[in-house]
Amino acid sequence: MDHARPETATRTVGGPLLLVLALLSAVAPFATDMYLPAFPQMTDELSASATAVQLSLTAFLIGVTLGQLVFGPISDRWGRLRPLLVGAALCVVASAVAVWAPSVAVLVIARFVQGLGGAAGMVIGRAIISDLVTGKAAARVFSLMMIVGGVAPVIAPLVGGFLVGPIGWRGILAVVLGLAVLMLLSIIVVVRETLPPQRRARTTGEHADSGSPLKALSSRAFVGYTCAFAFAFSVMMAYISASPFLYQEMIGLGTVGYGLAFGANALALMTVSGLAARLTRTHSVRRLVGIGIGLVVAATMTFGLLVLAGLPPGWLAIPIFVAVGSLGLVFGNATALALQAVPHAAGSASAILGAMQFGLAALVSPLVSIRGEDTAGPLAIVMIASALIALVAFTLAERPARP
Repeated sequence: MDHARPETATRTVGGPLLLVLALLSAVAPFATDMYLPAFPQMTDELSASATAVQLSLTAFLIGVTLGQLVFGPISDRWGRLRPLLVGAALCVVASAVAVWAPSVAVLVIARFVQGLGGAAGMVIGRAIISDLVTGKAAARVFSLMMIVGGVAPVIAPLVGGFLVGPIGWRGILAVVLGLAVLMLLSIIVVVRETLPPQRRARTTGEHADSGSPLKALSSRAFVGYTCAFAFAFSVMMAYISASPFLYQEMIGLGTVGYGLAFGANALALMTVSGLAARLTRTHSVRRLVGIGIGLVVAATMTFGLLVLAGLPPGWLAIPIFVAVGSLGLVFGNATALALQAVPHAAGSASAILGAMQFGLAALVSPLVSIRGEDTAGPLAIVMIASALIALVAFTLAERPARP
């Protein structure tokens, strides 16, 4: 298949390819969150317990995590395009089964396979960018992708809440199926192989020299930037998980007000991500990440101080807005720095980055509600801890290695 595509490896990421890669990064988050508002309806129609329906989400997240660890290294060995097509096709088939699932057991299995296949787009999409561009160019592309991929987890529940009434939970899963089909067709039409055979041979060589991918994957730079990205993402996931009780129960907003507040934070993230793409032309990528993490640390600590001071809950919305918006400086740029540290094993590096991202997200989400819905204390602790760990990881990555 590779020799049939001599036009590959153009060393650029054009508009159509950028759109497709953004779609690849957005399918899994939409599939994760869009059907959440339909859980009560699903328990009734499938005659299942809430725990069983919740298992369909857990199965999907496990599939996404494992899928990245599978498809990333495979793409280093066999090239990007074939594993990407296999994963997309698997996602389409599993999505169709999920739509017409006759029981919750079938739904859980379908959702696991759906996550497994959908993960290919996320992990290989990042590797494709790393194949084509590096440095500031890569940071610009990743930041532009974050306008879609980074905001998808934020707006997906809102879209699901709007659709659950008119089309029901099967209709929502049919929308996810449509996105999966669009993903597969876009890959066929737009994506070309970006990892030539000679680079695969070097990637999978058995000699453990200074250029060994395994050694690079354990380097201070890769581990530091990956942890900085993953823990920064944990700040956003903690906020998303706690947002219903924070805005509605504590601040007292209604459904419309909650949607507006949620949308404002999403708009801040999108705007700063777009700004980050522009700033990389004139500013250091590392400096932008440092500024972003610094703002996140300051905002989360301010949030914690407001909680301790017992001020009116409405004040809490301000540092949350600043923290979420500042992440736009971090996500794309930190991803570029992490993958740049492992140029000969971008697929494996992308797999580790994605697995850490989703693994930590699954860990922090239940922590924010440990003491119930009457206090923002657990949310403050989780956000501050995640932000500080991201700062420490970034600082260690910036330190020069000992000779």
